[in-house]
Amino acid sequence: METDVVVDPEVRPPEVLFDLSGRVAVVTGASSGLGCRFARVLHAAGAHVVLAARRQDRLAELATELNDLPGRARVVVQACDVTDEVATQALVDRTVAEFGSVDVLVNNAGLGEAVRAIDETNDHVRATLEVNLVGLFTLSRQVAAVMLEAGSGSIVNIASMLGLVASAPVQQAAYCAAKGGVVNLTRQLGAEWGRKGVRVNAIAPGWFHSEMTAETMFDDPAAMEFIVRETPMARPGEADELDGALLFLASGASSFVTGVTLAVDGGWTAR
Repeated sequence: METDVVVDPEVRPPEVLFDLSGRVAVVTGASSGLGCRFARVLHAAGAHVVLAARRQDRLAELATELNDLPGRARVVVQACDVTDEVATQALVDRTVAEFGSVDVLVNNAGLGEAVRAIDETNDHVRATLEVNLVGLFTLSRQVAAVMLEAGSGSIVNIASMLGLVASAPVQQAAYCAAKGGVVNLTRQLGAEWGRKGVRVNAIAPGWFHSEMTAETMFDDPAAMEFIVRETPMARPGEADELDGALLFLASGASSFVTGVTLAVDGGWTAR
């Protein structure tokens, strides 16, 4: 039996599908590591980028480098501690003043360290939650106020595979709790704001080199052997292997995706 197949003649080429020309993106924790990479990727896709972190000197170096590249996308710097509600609101206000909107927010700022759960103090737990979860929630609400009024926007939270599974034998209970909170907060905000055109998704990276993982994992031969042995793809991630996930969730390529956490972990959480 023959079936009529309706083919949409309007197929957008990849360079259009993932294009961010003229969009305005905010990246927290942009002074190093993954945040710095995310800023570069969004800028390369055509977005104006607001770099936010506590270390303003590093942000200034990155902004100078990117602003010297050919193209019309601009990069500006805003010092910001995500645990300071006044500072995060100032970040949003500065972005709107400079560019008139906020189209993409990448909540990348985070911290974590290996501590036995039995030894974690309440102060340490609170500090971990403040940066990784509470600050992320605060900035998301502040940015969403702008996005909801505009009727569009994409928030990309940087969670972790350790928000989906336990970190043991690595001991990071507070960090796992915070990133688990990010995963479910992503679901909730995606569901709450979806009808008004604001999408909220998350990336859950596996083992990638960063300031946070360098000393405890990547500089330790035994830890690297553990990563290779336990990861189905038998290696940690390369820096550019988060680029596609970021562009997918930030751009119109994921226009019907919200509340999703995308694991980019070499199969770690599939075990």
